[in-house]
Amino acid sequence: MGGWTKEGQPRATHIFEAAAWFRAIKPVCRCGHSATFNPYGIWWRFQCKMWDDDLAKARQKFWCVRCGAKTGKRVRPVRIELVDPGPDDIALPSPTSANGSGRSAASVHED
Repeated sequence: MGGWTKEGQPRATHIFEAAAWFRAIKPVCRCGHSATFNPYGIWWRFQCKMWDDDLAKARQKFWCVRCGAKTGKRVRPVRIELVDPGPDDIALPSPTSANGSGRSAASVHED
C-alpha cells in the first residue's frame, strides 16, 4: 500500500488511501483538461465495480470528454494527481449517501 515522501508526508498509491487521507482524485489529460473527483465517491465506485484501486491501474478507467468529442475515441489521462478537495469536486454516490444521488456529469468521465 502507501509510501512516504522525502518530506515525511504519506503518499497514496491506491484510491482507498487517498480517501482515507482526504485527497481528491484529479485525472489530467494530455490536452491539459482535468476534473477533480471527491475521494469517497470514486473509491465507492471502484469498490462496487470490483475494480483495482491502484492509482496506476485506475488511470485506465478515466477518459477525457473533450478529446473524445474531437477524436471519437476514449483518450486516457496521462497522470492522476492527488489534490486538496474543493467545493466543485465531482461527487459520485458514496456508501453513506442515503438517497444515492450524486453529481455524475463530469468533464473527465470514468468507464
